Formats: sequence, structure tokens, C-alpha cells
Amino acid sequence: MRVAGVTSKPRSEQLPRHKCGNKKSCPENYFAFKITSGAANVVGPSICFDDMILMSNLKNNIGRGLNIALVNGTNGQLLKADIFDMYSGDTDKLDTFLQEIKHGTIVLTASYDDAATKMNDKIRAHFVELGSSHVSKLGFRDNWVFLGAKGMKNKSPFEDHIKNDKDTNKYNGWPELLEMEGCAPKKMD
Repeated sequence: MRVAGVTSKPRSEQLPRHKCGNKKSCPENYFAFKITSGAANVVGPSICFDDMILMSNLKNNIGRGLNIALVNGTNGQLLKADIFDMYSGDTDKLDTFLQEIKHGTIVLTASYDDAATKMNDKIRAHFVELGSSHVSKLGFRDNWVFLGAKGMKNKSPFEDHIKNDKDTNKYNGWPELLEMEGCAPKKMD
């Protein structure tokens, strides 16, 4: 059926849609993911994993600080998602959350507004164990996106960080947002 004034491309010309809206598809035994940090203190972060939005403004489950989703590394199911206010919140809550992560769990993290004011050495050590190589440099209002896993033997290749710098900030007082997409290997036993 044709509708006047509406044109559509033949199916063969339409671009394929990849999981999480990524530029490329992931191979078998990999999960697609996209993590976007917040923009200043205005636009919240989002976390997509295996084509499921786990955290976003629309889901109304994001907030200032660190937005963290835990996913089963074998089947990709969401285990838990939570927000940790790193400006005026309780770091004991984050410490407990990170201690309780089970081996083989994938950890997806997106910053929003401020991710580091209350971050202490104990919290940073947990993220280093998960594969982070940037957490030790994280400062006031820096943007950070990270995907790591409990039991990771090496540093995660999935991490990005932008320093808050008044000379290079995109927004008044904040660096530009970060967006990272990729393919995380499934845990195979």
C-alpha cells in the first residue's frame, strides 16, 4: 500500500539496527553495551546492555554521583542498579555495594555531576579490582564511564575519563559528556 507523499527506502537499503544503537554488531558470545555519562548537572547518564536500557532519565533511576548497574556476566540479566551520591552521600553504602559483587558480574558505571568528592581510597581500590585504571585520577566534576568485572585479571579496555578543566570544559564548570560503546565478552565456564 502506498501513501501519498510518503516515501520509504526498499528494505535492502535500510541500515541495520545494532543492539543499544551501536555503530557495529557484536560477535556471538559478546554483549553490546553503551554507557553515556551525564552532561553537567542537566542531562542524566544512560546505561544500555544487550539492547536493554538499564538506567536512564526515562526510567527515572539515575542521580548525581555514580550510576552503577550490575549484570550477570553469563546470561546478561540485570542483577542490581543503584545511585551513589558522591558529593554529599554516604560512601559506606557504596563500599558495601562494591564488596558484595559476585565473581563474574559485569559492572557498568556512568558519572553524573560529581563522581569523586567523597571517593576515598577504599572505594577506589574496589574499582581497581574491577579493572579500572582511571579511578585513581578521578577528581571533582570529572566525567567517567567504565565497564569492568569482578574477577577481571587485567585492566578493562572499556573506560574513559575527562578531567574538569575550566580552560577546556564544554559546559560552564563541567567537561563534555562521554559516550562509550562496545562488545563485552560473555563469561564462559
